[in-house]
Amino acid sequence: MKRILPLALCVWLLAACSSVPAPQLRSQRADTLAVSRGWLPSTVNAGRFRLMRYLPSSYVADEHLTVYIEGDGLAWINGQQPSSDPTPNNPLALRLALAHPQGNAAYLGRPCQYVGADSAGCAERYWTHRRFAPEVIEASGQALDGVKQQFGARKITLVGYSGGAAVALLLAARRSDIAQVITVAGNLDHHAWTQKMKIEALAGSLNPADAIAQLQHIPQTHFAGDADKTIPPSLSIDFAQRFPLDNRPAVIVKPGYGHECCWADHWPQLLSEVDVHLGQAAVSKER
Repeated sequence: MKRILPLALCVWLLAACSSVPAPQLRSQRADTLAVSRGWLPSTVNAGRFRLMRYLPSSYVADEHLTVYIEGDGLAWINGQQPSSDPTPNNPLALRLALAHPQGNAAYLGRPCQYVGADSAGCAERYWTHRRFAPEVIEASGQALDGVKQQFGARKITLVGYSGGAAVALLLAARRSDIAQVITVAGNLDHHAWTQKMKIEALAGSLNPADAIAQLQHIPQTHFAGDADKTIPPSLSIDFAQRFPLDNRPAVIVKPGYGHECCWADHWPQLLSEVDVHLGQAAVSKER
């Protein structure tokens, strides 16, 4: 029996891993998706990491830029087994960026996605418990500075998907050039999230919920799906309710939407809802 159990475990893990495309194939899929819309991949050295970015092949310099930040990607194979490479199987933030309806947009991957998990600075901790570590946010900020300069922008809208929402908020809390933050199925308070989901705390990660004082004057809209089992919408609602009433972010809960479905399919329409909510908030403050 002692020999059979390890063998059975190995067979199970091999079966689980074989159902996930190899990192190179996941990267190629993202490249193909981007190139089909006229976007090109490139990498940038940022802090201790090399980050992937996708940018449109042509654009007109403008003072405003929208930057999409990817989620955690394939961080885990299952509840107990971390992935050996966090490159997304479904790069949803990239799909959102490619559906951006008007104005300049760019996409940033997270550390160790697309570039090889053995790249300089990469380690499993940066897609598991230290996914929002100070050095991760610093690297993302440097990459953001680069795309801002390249587009000639002065103000930035950050759009973060899933764990990319935490990165977007943590960047916004330390910068003065963020016009607004939009999140999609976002992890806005990872302490509350790990407690609710009964999973291990993200030790070593910064938490957006600890930066509410720095965030309360930045316009925010948080999209959540009522069918999202990964990050339940109640967490977004609870996060927003921690803000002062006059500066409370909008939380838009979409019926039938899950963690991945159906954000990219309806992204231009969803962005129009953001404009409506921001307009209503402005009128309310004037009153």
